[in-house]
Amino acid sequence: MLNNLLKDYKIVLGSNSPRRKQFLTELGIDFTVRASDIDETYPVELTGAQITDFIAKAKADAIELQHDNEIIITSDTTVWNNNLSLGKPESLEEAYVMLKSLCGHEHEVISSVCLKSRNKTTLFHCTTKVCFANLSDQALYFYIDTYKPYDKAGAYGIQEWIGLVGIDKIEGSYTNIVGLPTKELVDELLQFIK
Repeated sequence: MLNNLLKDYKIVLGSNSPRRKQFLTELGIDFTVRASDIDETYPVELTGAQITDFIAKAKADAIELQHDNEIIITSDTTVWNNNLSLGKPESLEEAYVMLKSLCGHEHEVISSVCLKSRNKTTLFHCTTKVCFANLSDQALYFYIDTYKPYDKAGAYGIQEWIGLVGIDKIEGSYTNIVGLPTKELVDELLQFIK
């Protein structure tokens, strides 16, 4: 259905994320990948969705449109916890510290998506609340050693083992936590091409 609605457009995913690629494939959207490698630092005064908005737009701005009918989709996700943005951990110890800070608390997963064509740019974000269980150090280290979550914001993937044993509840979009709010993306894409 979506391919039919988008038949006059070339969809470009500005991301190498296997999860984002999988979501677009499952949505039935034909797309090509043209990712940019940008510096993801952001102004220190930004908080929450301002951070992901800034980075998602910077990713879109770094990708050159090659055809008049192209729509570029870029996204950025962060775990927002205790007024801190938890990005991707760079070491086992950093992953452990991040996960330990989430245990027994509620945090927010925020994803921003930027849609860009020759004529316009749309930026939106989605926030999901996640209640993390109080997991033992043994469970945390098992997860880190087994799943190596170094490519995931907040050091976890809800679709993995830790999501099965460590999440008490979520409020909002599940796919947002994985890295792309699919329902919101479809709604915004359909508005974008009107």
